[in-house]
Amino acid sequence: MHLKSLYFDLDDTLYPASSGLWDAIRDRMNIYMRKFIDLPLADIVSIRQKYLEQYGTTLRGLQAHYEVDVDEYLAFVHDLPLEKYIHPDPNLRSLILSLPQRRWIFTNSDHNHANRVLKIIGLEECFEGIIDIRAIDFACKPDVTAYQRAMKIAGDDDPSTCAIFDDSVRNLAPARKLGFYTILVGKNGSDPKVDRSISSLHDLKNSLPELWEKDRQSVKI
Repeated sequence: MHLKSLYFDLDDTLYPASSGLWDAIRDRMNIYMRKFIDLPLADIVSIRQKYLEQYGTTLRGLQAHYEVDVDEYLAFVHDLPLEKYIHPDPNLRSLILSLPQRRWIFTNSDHNHANRVLKIIGLEECFEGIIDIRAIDFACKPDVTAYQRAMKIAGDDDPSTCAIFDDSVRNLAPARKLGFYTILVGKNGSDPKVDRSISSLHDLKNSLPELWEKDRQSVKI
């Protein structure tokens, strides 16, 4: 397999889930929805989970059922002191920069949040660009349309030459059906719905040394 492009999820993939950042973002979602919908917290949590499962993101669910202000929502849920949760990771920066393939951020979040995260952990200028929720016109993983639009933006026409890193099996399963090589990040042990599992991106060189083969035409994964 000749891999030309690598797509990296952002939250809980480029930094560990143990940071607590995603939990804090989820809490901000609950707060926003309580003000917006005016229901008890228990109901809000249930509705948010339903939206996540049905639409891929809470935002997509709100867009489907309400006239939500997208800019207001995204600004509110990401209005957090990121430095409290995540920190520079020079080792990861060196590892990602050493990868010979084209690299993209592919996130259900927005460009502003992605930029802030990348700057804090020290991964700015490590990627060709950020493919965010706006870039793919609010389609989102795991909707197949999201992957197709992401490939179009990246200039890829063959998913078999692409790999995707994500902390969610739910997001990786449809990518695998399309032909992507799928790597689950942050989990121990294998999963039949993905091609490979690694506990952290820091394990990438040990787990997938093929990515650094000089003659990438001969890389077989």
